[in-house]
Amino acid sequence: MSGDPANTPAADRRGGAGPALHLSVHDLACRRSGRLVFAGLGFALGPGDALLVTGRNGAGKSTLLAILAGRLRAAAGRIALSGAGEATLPERLHWIAHRDGLKTALSARENLAFAAAMLGEERFAPHDALERVGLPHVVDMPVAYLSAGQRRRVALARLLVAHRPIWLLDEPTSALDAASQEMLYELMREHRAAGGIIIAATHLPLPLDGAQSLAIAAPQPGSQAQGAAAAPDWDDWEIGDVSRASAGRRGDP
Repeated sequence: MSGDPANTPAADRRGGAGPALHLSVHDLACRRSGRLVFAGLGFALGPGDALLVTGRNGAGKSTLLAILAGRLRAAAGRIALSGAGEATLPERLHWIAHRDGLKTALSARENLAFAAAMLGEERFAPHDALERVGLPHVVDMPVAYLSAGQRRRVALARLLVAHRPIWLLDEPTSALDAASQEMLYELMREHRAAGGIIIAATHLPLPLDGAQSLAIAAPQPGSQAQGAAAAPDWDDWEIGDVSRASAGRRGDP
């Protein structure tokens, strides 16, 4: 889709009408390298809801998002998604990790075009998405030449190139100046107004009206959870590496 994103009708921005999504998590637990990271986590979210995930460094905020994204296995608990038809949870979400997941040798346009192709649909054309985040002038510039804040905005533009009703955001304001943070907040408000769901892991308060809160604390001594999450640290992998690794798990060449 091309044209001015700001003037796009709400129904088009949603990618078409569909059944309302509801996401619920029950008694979720995770182990990493034999250590219980967290246990007993739960929440329920519906259209327009937001959840702020807080906790000290290493508490498991990024790990929780990686589990929801399907990149790590939970040790215990249940994740349920309703209203998605045959689609799985990873197929209905965007995940912006604490690393930007950009290929520095590619241009901003090429990174977004790759993301749209991998996600299977185009919502806004790369140039339109970059214009929305205030970066139309870097569309053909290699990402290696961009500042940290510009790279973060290119990463956030992935939210616009393909529609996904659930956004997982890991420290979304990282490297953003005040003006760019306001831009992000507007995108988040629009997403919720269109029925989208946001789960954000953050050290800083985010202006999300009516958001639920989930504070991840250290598990109590003696807490138990069966199983293990034996998987790579996906947060440290770039988007292309994740794509290749996922293909390898499916048995693709």
